[in-house]
Amino acid sequence: MPNRLADEQSPYLLQHANNPVDWYPWGDAAFEAARASGQPIFLSIGYATCHWCHVMERESFESHGVAKVLNDHFIAIKVDREERPDVDRVYMTFVQATTGSGGWPMSVWLTPDLQPFFGGTYYPPTSQWGRPGFVDVLTEINRAWRDDRLNVVKSAAEIVTRLQQLARGQDDRRIPDAAVLTSTFQQFAQTFDARRGGFGDAPKFPRPSELLFLLREYARTGETAAREMVVQTLRSMALGGMRDHLGGGFHRYSVDGNWRVPHFEKMLYDQAQLVLAYLEASQASDDPFFAQVAEDTLQYVQRDMTDAGGGFYSAEDADSIPPGQEHVPGTHKMEGAFYIWGQDEVRAALGEDSLVFEGRYGVLPNGNAPFDPQQEFVNKNLLHTAQSIADLARASGKTPVDIAEILLRARTVLFAVRNRRPRPQLDDKVLTAWNGLMIAAFARAARVINGADPVGVANGDSASRYLASAVSAATFIKRVMWDEASGRLLRRYRAGDAAIEGYAEDYAYLILGVLELFQATGRAEWLAWARTLQARQDALFWDGDRGGWFSTTGADPSVLLRMKEDYDGAEPSPSSVSALNTWTLAHLTGEASYSERSAAALASFGGRLSDQGRAVPLMAAALSASVAGSEQVVIVGRRDAVDTQTMWRAANTRYRPFTVMVLVDPAEQAALAIHMRWVGEMRMIDDQATAYVCRDFACAAPTTDPSVFQ
Repeated sequence: MPNRLADEQSPYLLQHANNPVDWYPWGDAAFEAARASGQPIFLSIGYATCHWCHVMERESFESHGVAKVLNDHFIAIKVDREERPDVDRVYMTFVQATTGSGGWPMSVWLTPDLQPFFGGTYYPPTSQWGRPGFVDVLTEINRAWRDDRLNVVKSAAEIVTRLQQLARGQDDRRIPDAAVLTSTFQQFAQTFDARRGGFGDAPKFPRPSELLFLLREYARTGETAAREMVVQTLRSMALGGMRDHLGGGFHRYSVDGNWRVPHFEKMLYDQAQLVLAYLEASQASDDPFFAQVAEDTLQYVQRDMTDAGGGFYSAEDADSIPPGQEHVPGTHKMEGAFYIWGQDEVRAALGEDSLVFEGRYGVLPNGNAPFDPQQEFVNKNLLHTAQSIADLARASGKTPVDIAEILLRARTVLFAVRNRRPRPQLDDKVLTAWNGLMIAAFARAARVINGADPVGVANGDSASRYLASAVSAATFIKRVMWDEASGRLLRRYRAGDAAIEGYAEDYAYLILGVLELFQATGRAEWLAWARTLQARQDALFWDGDRGGWFSTTGADPSVLLRMKEDYDGAEPSPSSVSALNTWTLAHLTGEASYSERSAAALASFGGRLSDQGRAVPLMAAALSASVAGSEQVVIVGRRDAVDTQTMWRAANTRYRPFTVMVLVDPAEQAALAIHMRWVGEMRMIDDQATAYVCRDFACAAPTTDPSVFQ
């Protein structure tokens, strides 16, 4: 019989809907049950594509014996961290503070008043690997609650008091300067892996915020070492096993230091941020390889991660049923099963093309271990770039063009074969925040790839298709997730249901995407919406005392802490993104209030930037922009005219991270001037597309010559 989770929309909660555990979703019914029974709460937090969440479910939550212990002695609550990052953030802070580490699945025990007193992550069903068994932990916590409840409750209250002090943080406001940027660059240089790319040793995570900071420092100072760290890291990631060489896109992270062995889940936020990093690297290095990787990733998102309504799905799982075992009773999903190959499978599919493909992607007769330390996939291969096309051409006597054609043909064939395998589960919820990041990526690509035209029609070129994806997603979010009358932004959509009040990250990431979309189109409606969203975010989340943006409104009494993120990790902090957003708005509109807010956010993170700049690289990128100053480029011309498109392509070719870019069609100029008064008097010269290149709103002489951008 399904439990209460069967009525939820979260794919993660629905995965547990048939567990024998008497799960509650987070909410008043669960809290009332705990208060009425006097039982402690067992809180389990995870997400739909989490491998170890699946393992703990299979081992413990599907077990009737374990379920009986949980049901008899605890109120069990299941939370999707992607739907409720506010809840996750509170208890992750507790787990990290008390154990020194964190992760998912996260297991936390609470008093009926939601105060935590014990926590950890994954627990095996019985004691092993130095970890206590889950039932043993449940038994001991039940004993402590039964025999020593007053001390447990007292301890929990003291813990919450300390967490509240931690959440407030230190009031260490400083005005950061360029010296902070130099020290932050040096922090990255000291930990850079010069042989393999990336920072530090295994595991290696894609952290695009740090790459975007380094590229901006290269642009600001000319420091080529900053650019080379980015180029080497992105190239290593693209050539290694973390990239899906058949279907496009990137897996979550590399478990080894060589970028060979991925954790196989695919997250939307990774695709979006990596596309931005690859596009900027392509411009900064003048190497088309990086743009090709970005396009490959965008095409994956368009094909496999796009909802019929235009929004983008959240993730694909790491686990799936191994090929050929779909109907074998008792078969469990295995991590990576969808992505790996036996040499015999490759040869059967490719015939005479197989030898070239095997050489290119490191396919070996006995598999290319050591990627399988637990020997789950004996004699299987994980694709990675093992040889260059030039080396393969020399070894085979073929031309590089011949080799490239063979590889393209082989990829098409194996992609079709792979699509007949059981697919990993798709997490098909649409999250506003992650959609904002993806809108930004598509919109930026529409400017950078092939110097996109600003028309935005499906005329056959990839840039226009990318722009169409950005417009479609933004239109979907505005129509389904935004209520203009109430100023209410929702976080999650799935199966026709939009719900959950948006958090600061939903506003910040969406504003980022909408601002990129405005710069790609020049349409006043997008700038107007970005300004409305920013005003609403400020009203709900701005810290008027210390600066920066809180993650939540503080209105939900079930969320014990009102926290302010101060770490740019897999997802950047809302304050870092918003510092950049308000900088962009300042240099689009000319309104001082935006630059004042951005400066206040930088000051609020001044101590963090000075002492641990590496922890907040996107905030450091905002500081880099502030120190470098701004450039405004305005192209005045008819949107669909050839000379306008030529000028637009020229303006978007070079790397200009401190430049805001605007297309002004004379027919739409009045609407745009409502928000950008400084462009109201700009005119075409001799009825030709005209460029105005300005620095801090002081403009050079207008020109009709595209070579001004060379």
